[in-house]
Amino acid sequence: MKAMLARAWGEPATLEYADAPVPRPNAGEVVIEVRAIGCNYPDILIVRGKYQHRPELPFSPGFEVAGIVRGVGAGVTEVGLGERVFATMAWGGYAEVVAVDQRHVYALPDFMTFEEGAVFGLAYQTAWCGLVHRAALRRGETLLVHAAAGGTGLAAVQLGRALGAKVIATAGSTAKLEIARANGADVCIDYRTEAWVERVRRETHGEGAHVIFDPVGGDVFDGSTRCIAFEGRLLLIGFTGGRIAEAATNRVLLKNFSVVGVHWGLYRQRDATTVRRWMVELLKLADARQLKPVLWRSFPLQGAPQALAAIASRESYGKVVLIP
Repeated sequence: MKAMLARAWGEPATLEYADAPVPRPNAGEVVIEVRAIGCNYPDILIVRGKYQHRPELPFSPGFEVAGIVRGVGAGVTEVGLGERVFATMAWGGYAEVVAVDQRHVYALPDFMTFEEGAVFGLAYQTAWCGLVHRAALRRGETLLVHAAAGGTGLAAVQLGRALGAKVIATAGSTAKLEIARANGADVCIDYRTEAWVERVRRETHGEGAHVIFDPVGGDVFDGSTRCIAFEGRLLLIGFTGGRIAEAATNRVLLKNFSVVGVHWGLYRQRDATTVRRWMVELLKLADARQLKPVLWRSFPLQGAPQALAAIASRESYGKVVLIP
């Protein structure tokens, strides 16, 4: 089979389209013939050697796939041969065939394409983990979503709307703001041309946002601490802005707000049963058409460097897909 391999730490342009051994299932594992692969910003970090995990070289990046079950190991009960499925992975998804622990494999609903299934796991799980599990977002509260036209940002916008929140979205262009608006944002702010902190204060009548979903960090985090509500919850999703911010703890004290980490991968590793329960709820909302992945573009598997370059340069919106 073919896979995209990282043989040394570096930029995605160094990934090699090469032959790799076809995996065989160990006990409890499912072998999937991959039909679509989701691309994510952490794929860039793991290739650079800057992610939370550093796999042994060589390895394939890739945290999510969808395809057809072609093999099962002893004790597999969650899915069967020939079934359409999607799955989340620790890494290794940029390949034509993958083996995944059955705890992280899910039946792909009939209403989802392989492309939609391949991008459903990571973004919507992160949004649920942050908004529901960590922040307990309540109906009628105000949710501020940064980088709202990205894959995870749009998932948070859609889920926030489904949960009954007023959603304020920030993004860096008119086109991206229109995408956020089409997916449920009530207020859209161009952070490049507007004083977004002041705008959030005005839109909330001086109260501030109750929950802030921040995948950017850096200056965006700093600004968020100035427009968060009393007893607000500031969710740290990631640091795509490049700088890891430090909290001004006097602001934390003055407003009694919480700075809350959202490392979804740790839940996947430590508590797969809870993650499966979250997925059940997410799929109910998807079946009700309240959640639907937004696909920007698909690339062939060997086009992974170009796909990741589009994410890194912020050219893309929503999700980017690879097709083996």
